[in-house]
Amino acid sequence: MTDTTPLIGEPLALDLVNTRPLGTDLLATTEQLADWLARQSDRHPELALDRPARADLAAVHDVRDHIAAALDAVLHGQPPPAAALRALTTAQAAAPAVRHLRWDGAAVVATPHRDGPSATCLSAVLAEAAADLLTDPALAKLKRCEADDCVLLFLPAHPKRRWCSPERCGNRVRVARYYRKHKE
Repeated sequence: MTDTTPLIGEPLALDLVNTRPLGTDLLATTEQLADWLARQSDRHPELALDRPARADLAAVHDVRDHIAAALDAVLHGQPPPAAALRALTTAQAAAPAVRHLRWDGAAVVATPHRDGPSATCLSAVLAEAAADLLTDPALAKLKRCEADDCVLLFLPAHPKRRWCSPERCGNRVRVARYYRKHKE
């Protein structure tokens, strides 16, 4: 995995915030957004969007900024900024999910559906993911990667987890430690 490939696998809101490591925007273009959405759509089918437009990209950046502000406050033991919480609430309200019911031949299936422009719907999905994360008691475990050159966030499944990814930062830290130890 390269540092230009966004990590996925954390809660959706964290995955979104983690697309901006150390001043680099891994969602700088509509093509990068399309790739990220495609990678996320297995876990989050509502994110399926073949050809995002500039408006979609701007909407995602806006929601990402509000989530990042809220999480940064949480990491520092502060309450999330009221403006960020209002913006996330407004984004959710702009395209609420209505569960459409249908018979699939064996059972009733409920499929979330949103009305509105794709940017509005995308913002609503991401803002709902932020609401889920910000209200989850597990948020108290939120950590920033301990690698010196990494700012990615994660929710550790194991209390000893220190890095965003064992393959990415964990390996680099262990290799650097090995070379320092054997250089002396």
